Amino acid sequence: MAILKIARMGNPVLLARASPVDDPGAAEIRRLVADMVETLLDADGAGLAAPQVHVPLRLFVFRCRPERLTGAPDDIPTGPGVQVLINPEVEPAGEEVDVAWEGCLSIPGLRGAVPRPARVRYRGVDLEGTPIERTVAGFHARVVQHEYDHLDGILYPMRMDDFALFGFTDEIARAAQAAAQAPRAGGRDG
Repeated sequence: MAILKIARMGNPVLLARASPVDDPGAAEIRRLVADMVETLLDADGAGLAAPQVHVPLRLFVFRCRPERLTGAPDDIPTGPGVQVLINPEVEPAGEEVDVAWEGCLSIPGLRGAVPRPARVRYRGVDLEGTPIERTVAGFHARVVQHEYDHLDGILYPMRMDDFALFGFTDEIARAAQAAAQAPRAGGRDG
């Protein structure tokens, strides 16, 4: 296995529509997925799409750590660790939209508030060609949508409505910390 080079915003591979995977069980696809998993874990990311490692194919790997899940029964991924989804399809499962902060391994050091459907239904196959179909919510839904966007050449800033909610991760954290420590209006002194 190997740690792969992650394409950064500005690289044309991130703006193109990826091609379907013809044989999910092929040796080169298995090797790619193994390398992507190692790269994802090394980068401590939530997901990684093949175009992000300069391979324009419709597959991604992702993980949803327990502390990031909303607790809804259908929000818990089946099986431990990192999941793979090959030739996925994603569709909203309801009208509700959530806005939440996102980052991206291809846009290091930045975060933005991105509106996305709160629940989605997704399907695809795994490395064995076994069909996968789930309806998920919360962080799980957000990660799947974010990675799926990479397969269509979409980066999360393209989904943003308000660029006042886009900035460097450390600046956003500093502002949030300052806001949390500020005296609250209407509060009592000492």
